[in-house]
Parts: sequence; C-alpha cells; structure tokens
Amino acid sequence: MPAPKRLKIGEGKISGFVSIFLSILSLGGVLCFRFPERLTTPEFRELYTGESMATLIAAVIIASFFFALLSLVLSKKIKWPLIGSSIAGLAVLLGAFAVEGRAVDKTAWHFGLDWMLLDLLLMTVIFIPLELFFPKRTDQTKFHEEWRTDLVYFVISHLFIQFFGVITQKPAVLFFGWIGLDKVHLWVQNLPFIAGLFLAFFSTDLFQYWAHRIFHNHVYLWRFHSVHHSTKNMDWLAGSRTHFIDIFFTRAMTFIPLYILGFPESVFNVYIIFVAIHAVLIHANTRINFGPLKYIFATPQYHHWHHCEDPKHYGKNFAAIFPFIDMIFGTYYLPGNKWPESTGVLEGEYPKGFIKQSVYPFTKSPFDNDLNMSERSER
Repeated sequence: MPAPKRLKIGEGKISGFVSIFLSILSLGGVLCFRFPERLTTPEFRELYTGESMATLIAAVIIASFFFALLSLVLSKKIKWPLIGSSIAGLAVLLGAFAVEGRAVDKTAWHFGLDWMLLDLLLMTVIFIPLELFFPKRTDQTKFHEEWRTDLVYFVISHLFIQFFGVITQKPAVLFFGWIGLDKVHLWVQNLPFIAGLFLAFFSTDLFQYWAHRIFHNHVYLWRFHSVHHSTKNMDWLAGSRTHFIDIFFTRAMTFIPLYILGFPESVFNVYIIFVAIHAVLIHANTRINFGPLKYIFATPQYHHWHHCEDPKHYGKNFAAIFPFIDMIFGTYYLPGNKWPESTGVLEGEYPKGFIKQSVYPFTKSPFDNDLNMSERSER
C-alpha cells in the first residue's frame, strides 16, 4: 500500500478536511451546551462564558460551510464537502444558533469535552498552518499511518481530565498534606508575577526532568515511556502519544512543587496555557529554530534530538522547558542548526493502535520476548 502523499494547497482536499473538522467541533460544542453537567469541566467553565462559546460555535459552523463550498469549487468533488455540510447541518438542527448558557448542577463525574474541543481548535489553528508552511520534513503528510492513533491519545487524555487530575494530585496531598504550608503559600503568592511564573516553570521542569529521566533509565519504566518515543512521524499530535502509566507518574511528580508552593491563580493559569501550547510545539514538524530563544526555551529542534532514532544520541535533552537544566546535569545536546535524520525507537517493536499499545507494556517488552527485559542502550 503506497504511503499517503503530503496535501497540496489548491486541490480542495485541505479545505474539505477543514470543513469536516470544524463541523465536528461545532457538533461537540452543541452537545456541551445540552449536557453541561456531564460534558464540561467545572474548573474550565470559569475561564469562558456561555455567550462567548455560543458566538464561537456559530462562527465555526459558518466557517465549516464556507470551507465546504471552497472544497467543492477547488476539487469539483462532492464527497468531503457533503460530509462537512451534513455534520454542520446536524449541529444546526440540534440548535447550534440558539444555544444559551445556564446554571450547571454539580455532579460526581464529568468528561472534559469542552476542554478537548477548545484545545483541539486552538492547537490546529496554531500548528497546522505552521507545519503546512514551515515544515521540517517536507514529505511527511498530516495523515501518516498512525495519525488516528495519536488523535485517540489526544482525545482520551482530554476527555478523562477529571480522572487524571485526581490521581496525579493524590500523591502530593498524601505525602505533603500534613505539613503546614500556609506560610510558604503566602510567601509565593506575594512574589512579583514574573518571579512567581519563573519559579513555577523552573520547579515543575526540575521535577519533570527527573521523572522523565527515571523513565528512561529504569528498564521496566522505559517500556511504558518508549511508547511515546515509538512514533516515527513527529508532529503536533505526536506529544499526545503517552501511556497512562507515564502520564500518572510524570504529572504526579510535576504537581508536587505546584502543591507545595501554592502559586496564585494568575500564575497557575498562565503556566497551564504555556505548557499546553509548548508541549505541542516541541513535537511539531516545523523547521523554525527560534533564533537565540532556542538556548532559553526548549524548541522542536531541541526535543527532536531527544527523540532521535540513532543510539549514539540517546539520553539527551530531558527538560521540557529550560535547556539549562540539561546543561546542569550533563544531558544537553544541540549541535548548531543540525537536526536528527530520523526519530523513533530503533530497537523496539510496537503494536498499532491505542488499546494494543496501552496493554502491551504490561504483558510484553518492545525489546525482548520475555518480561525480564535487558536494556540494550542508554536511553
């Protein structure tokens, strides 16, 4: 089966896919309005209003119809425009132009559909044009053989935000909840905003660095984290491919300094937004090097070397935000403007699909045929 070719501007396929994508988002938005108790996140609802989301849904539906028409004009084919228009039409029938916000009752459980839809919209608006006009690997298509798997990872991690949030906070509360932290919180909250933001970035990245490095150095934990490294197609969705054991351990470690230091809401919100965008950026398929900023913040080039398939470059660039943390611990590697020739795990074999990849590390090793895996390289 021939590999899919990179999409070209002017053929009508891109606009057709955009129409379908936007129509699905609008339909999901309508469902959030109809079932807010089960499909929206209480903490996230505080960051937007019902009126703003109603306006956004209307704009997205209009845009979906526009791109469907553009696809029809450019491609002279009905398939993609019809799918996009049909889904958008269903959203209209369900009341997309008449949705209104209302008081939401507190429930014991919920899915983060609102968080998923808004984050997905924001990420695609930022990164698809970036990868389209400034790609590092010009032959890599958005629809590579495992893009659906990476999208499932993205969806699952967002929909179950309540579950992951609760279980990753538990260790910090359990081990440090008995300590009187009021004075620490007061001191941190009185810091200037920039100082507090830097402290949040540095402390969480330092904890994340060691959690990340432990997953690479511990032979059993590596089998879970190596799922993240298994993709050979680095793009804005690649960072979502993370095993839930990896998510739990790494986020739990990252939450420890957030809990102990008790940052003010303004710092915490900026931190969350930055990390959400930056984590996607460093996996993106873009050749932009960001000039001198690449020595201050982790960039795609920097993190792609961490995913390098060549064993000679294993065990480098563990920091997620600040490269100087790698400098401190001797794991920094950034050779000028050079990029790795390929990414992935040279010595591993992985099944395809989200469910199989989630189960596989518990039963088998990607590197051996038994559970007594011997490490073959210093990742």
